[in-house]
Amino acid sequence: MAYGHGGFGGGMNMNALMQQARKMQDQMMKAQEELENAEIVGKAGGEMVTVTMNGNKEIKSIKLDKSAVDPDDVEMLEDLIIVAIKDASEKADAMRKDKMPMGGLM
Repeated sequence: MAYGHGGFGGGMNMNALMQQARKMQDQMMKAQEELENAEIVGKAGGEMVTVTMNGNKEIKSIKLDKSAVDPDDVEMLEDLIIVAIKDASEKADAMRKDKMPMGGLM
């Protein structure tokens, strides 16, 4: 059973398929660059703890307000850091879903 051009049904030719693949690859490369250069900020305790990461979830900095540093309550500071990282991570996930072709599933 013959399907026409290059074995693809529906009249799709190989050149059109290659162009579509190149376009998607270009979009993906651009999105990856944007994610790498993005600056996403997560916060906890108001702004007592601020975490900055890129869209690839690489932590770039952690800033602590002096009021967050209580030697008698280290656990609170640890919890605030986790919350700030989680906040930034969720924002990075949303950015990845928005920027990447097919919602970042590739």
